[in-house]
Order: sequence, then structure tokens, then C-alpha cells
Amino acid sequence: MISLLLSGCSINLGSLTPSSSPEAEPAKPASPRNIASLTETIRSNPDDPRAYNRRGMLLAQAGKTDEAMADFDKAISLDANFGKAYANRGKLHWEAAHLDQAMADYEHAIALDAGDAAAHLGRGLVHGARGEPVQALEDFNEAIVLAPDDAEAYYNRGLLYQSEGQHLNAIADFTTASGLVPQHAEPLLARAQSYLALDRAREAAADLDEAVQDGPQNVQTWIARGQAYERLGDKAKAAVSYSRAVNLRPRDEAAQAGLARVGGRARPSYDLTAQRRQPDPERNMPRN
Repeated sequence: MISLLLSGCSINLGSLTPSSSPEAEPAKPASPRNIASLTETIRSNPDDPRAYNRRGMLLAQAGKTDEAMADFDKAISLDANFGKAYANRGKLHWEAAHLDQAMADYEHAIALDAGDAAAHLGRGLVHGARGEPVQALEDFNEAIVLAPDDAEAYYNRGLLYQSEGQHLNAIADFTTASGLVPQHAEPLLARAQSYLALDRAREAAADLDEAVQDGPQNVQTWIARGQAYERLGDKAKAAVSYSRAVNLRPRDEAAQAGLARVGGRARPSYDLTAQRRQPDPERNMPRN
């Protein structure tokens, strides 16, 4: 039932909450104009490592990973004690599943600045991917101490607790993460899956009703919603949920099996955007 695992489904660093450090996140969006502006800054002052670091963050935000990596490399070559550049390069290595390189960069960043919450979080993710839960927990705990308003740290610690079967601890962390970043589906889905593991299907269904509003293209959310309503005996809502998952991913075996169990059939995309204001479109479906 639990499909969110620490190694593969953690929230990307920087995707939920901005860092309080001016060097950790770009202050401007990654528009071509802003990238060009930093390029002009670098042209005027080619020995400024912070300009390379900022441009690298914008390039990474724009999906230009190779160029971003080159900028972080340059920043580090200009200032070997520039901890944020190591942390930012470590993030790129983590996203590329280069675990050894990511670990080396995060270790270096923490050695230079033990108060870097993002570096502790990143190193915790690498530990988790390596199957080192004790070390991962230590880093997540430290990240939360250093940045108690960082939803990612709570979310990823919750995933770790969940993978260890500590669902009450996981639920507490997912609740905190969800409170810090409302309208994000990931903490709701994760909390729902811990509720399902504890056989608390009604609470899971409530989370998943909200999660499909916030992330309507997430196949796993629809499958989990189908599971919750299936347990509650509401085959109509379960069928609609599994049908939506099949429409999004036709070959998904879990979605197909769930749809078959509740006697449903795939149907055109189901829109929940107005469900909170209008009558439930599932209400008139026949119940088996």
C-alpha cells in the first residue's frame, strides 16, 4: 500500500519552500532576461564566484543542467570555500542520481557551514537512497532544527518514518509539511497512505479528495483514492478514481486491477475542479 519511498519520491529541494539564505535560491525567476543580466555581470566581473553561483541556480531552474553545473564548477574554482556552490552542485548530482558526487559535495558544504539546512537535507536524501536510515534521520532532524519552517525536511523525514513502518510519526510530519505548504498534493498523498496502512480509510479518503484537487494528474493519488473508497465500500467513487488513473496511465496494473475489483470501466477524463461547489458527479453512479 505504501508506494512513496525515500529513495524515489522525495520532494525536490527548493520546490516547496524558499530558503532564507540569499545564496541558496535565486531571488529572480529563471527568465532569459535575468540569465542574460547575470551574464553581463559576469562579463564585467569574471572573478565573482557569487555571480556564477546565482546564474547557475537560474540555469538549473530553467532546466539547463549542464550549463548550471559548469557555473557551479567555476564558482568553486574561484572560491574553494564557497559552501553554497558545493550544496547547489550536490543538488544537481542528487537529481542525476550521482550519489557519490552528491555526497561529496554535501559533505564539503557542511564542513564549510554546519548551519546549512539545505545541505543537511540533501545529505539526508543521499543517505536514504543508500539505505542508511539512521544517518538520514540525523540529517533530517538537523535540517528541521536549522530551518523549522522548511516543509521539505518534515516531508522527507515523514517518508523515512513511513518506510520504517512508523506511521504515527510519519503522519505528524506530513501534517506539519501540509500546514506549511497548503495546496500541495504530496504531503496529503503521503499522509493518506500512512492512514491506509493504519486502516484509517475515512481519514485517508478525506486527504485524497483534497489531493486530487491539488494534483489531478498524479496517477498514484487516484489509485490511493480508489483504495480508500474501496475499503469504505463506496464502489462508485472507487471506480471513478481507478478509471481516472487508467485514463492517465492505461497500462498501470494497480489501476486496472482496482477497476476490475469494483466492477468499473474506464471512461473519459473526470474533472473534479468544481466538486466542492457543485453536486457530486459520482452520486448518481450505480453502486454494486
